[in-house]
Amino acid sequence: MEKFEYKTLFTDAKGVFGGKVDQSAYQSELNELGSQGWELVNAVAAAQSYGSTRWIISVLKRRIQ
Repeated sequence: MEKFEYKTLFTDAKGVFGGKVDQSAYQSELNELGSQGWELVNAVAAAQSYGSTRWIISVLKRRIQ
């Protein structure tokens, strides 16, 4: 049976009202984790007041050897 471990990455959405993610930094972080064997499974936006995004929550997994 395959076994996996999971990692949750919280990326801050900056700005006065939230919602602004540094795309380059986010992509670089995902690429770095990918080079370590992590695979992005899902990413969701977590809202703060009035529906603006406060966090991008990314769930990653990798096979345990």
